[in-house]
Amino acid sequence: MQDQHKRKRWLDNMIEAAKHETTAMPWARGARRAAFIAKRKETLGVAA
Repeated sequence: MQDQHKRKRWLDNMIEAAKHETTAMPWARGARRAAFIAKRKETLGVAA
């Protein structure tokens, strides 16, 4: 079992890393994704 000091340090590091995380969430990419899909449909000749 890990000692408490190492566990706390690990947990503090994980919390700090999570604060700086910049993962794109699905709802934040709507306009970009819609533009990509429209371009792909245009290329394939599929009616929207």
